[in-house]
Amino acid sequence: MKKKIALLLAAALTVGSLSACGGGNESAPAATAAKGEDNGSAAQGGDGGQSAASGTVYPAGTLTVYAMGNPQYRQQYFETWLENHRDIAPDVKIEFVQTEGTADIREKITMTALSGATEDLPDAAMLDPVTILANAGLLKDETEYLTPLLDKMVDGAAKDATIDGKIYALPDSVRPQVLFYNKEIFDQYGIDPEMMKTMDGYIEAGRQLKEKSGGEVFLSYIDPTSKTWRYWGRRGLMPSANAKIWDDSGEVIIGSDEGTKKALGALDTMNSEGLLMKTTIMEPALYDAINNQKVATFCIGAFWDEFMRQNCDAVKGQWRVMSAPEFEGVQKAGAPVSQYMGIIEKGDNPYSELFRMMWYDFTFDIDAKEEWVNSMEAQNAPYSNPVSIEMLEDPFWKEPSEFYGGMSFREMEGKCLQNGADNLIVTPQDAEADEIISAELEKYVAGNQSMEDAIANMDKNLKAKIGKAQVN
Repeated sequence: MKKKIALLLAAALTVGSLSACGGGNESAPAATAAKGEDNGSAAQGGDGGQSAASGTVYPAGTLTVYAMGNPQYRQQYFETWLENHRDIAPDVKIEFVQTEGTADIREKITMTALSGATEDLPDAAMLDPVTILANAGLLKDETEYLTPLLDKMVDGAAKDATIDGKIYALPDSVRPQVLFYNKEIFDQYGIDPEMMKTMDGYIEAGRQLKEKSGGEVFLSYIDPTSKTWRYWGRRGLMPSANAKIWDDSGEVIIGSDEGTKKALGALDTMNSEGLLMKTTIMEPALYDAINNQKVATFCIGAFWDEFMRQNCDAVKGQWRVMSAPEFEGVQKAGAPVSQYMGIIEKGDNPYSELFRMMWYDFTFDIDAKEEWVNSMEAQNAPYSNPVSIEMLEDPFWKEPSEFYGGMSFREMEGKCLQNGADNLIVTPQDAEADEIISAELEKYVAGNQSMEDAIANMDKNLKAKIGKAQVN
């Protein structure tokens, strides 16, 4: 295995904050206290439950999980779960280790494995995507465990964890690309939000907002840093337009790809026509603009709900959500972002089955999940929709939200998973590619080159610095 890891180390080491996942805080769910009594649900989940039923007692120690975002909330859930299951884990503790993101997680695990310090590897990790660690032989094969459960989960829950027919991680969340919009702004200027179902209509809505507000209201934002590629590009417009960086054989085609021209051309139109406020996302200046009704929409992942609720109380009740705009000729409403919990392959891992039991209850225990969400909302903390179909059908997940003027954000998040686009091809070279692509977009946003030049330079530099990518 060590040789296999070494072959992939170079790719892992290039992974920085611009990873293929779009990572960071954006999709890290949090957790609350688990249900007070063990209802035996883990026994339905495969070998984890069977071990508990057969009297397995797990050894004393610390179950370590590398995570991103706000892992302290997830740790609350699992700590309480352990307290409620001391019959099988009397002296087990759990620690969620804060990381900078999924790229940082991959690098830490790869480096530790390469050094031979197996005892220092975590027991599990939050991942998106799983490709690099799976190809390095560092993730448990969950195919046998998960296959009987797939029909209980939303479509595509295991898609981004599946490589050559095998599943290498446990589904944690599937969050769609959506369109947030301030209904009060649209009502004020007499603009029908329904026109934003298409990308052409979305851009036209921005033009009308600019004209009718005298330039005071922007359609959305554009970030002068790497986040324009991360959120507008890799996770947003590119999948929606069926754009490609590489072809199926790994050859660079971004410079000639019609989807790329369509995707980044739309961004260029919005930016060049002054429809986008130039400001850094997730910073006070943008939140102030939102609270002052200067920014009307966000075409972004569902994770944005967490940041809106935390920072935009002045416009509470004004916002609504709908499916992301569709490009003509593609008709896909954005790509979902899937996140997984991968159990680390580290020889004799005594907590593999225990972690599966925890994951099963977190995923399928309806009462525990509802208690978790109520706690998260009380703390104004982040959470994501469940991947359990049965759970999503529960009335709880259709309850209205005060922040969205009585609309059920939870229900809409589930509905916006319909007709989702495929994410871009994942390769070990994506981190380096993201740096190259983002650098050209940053020059574009700064006004130092045209979008046409930016795309041409992306193509040239990708070919010169990476060449052919490894695709699966």
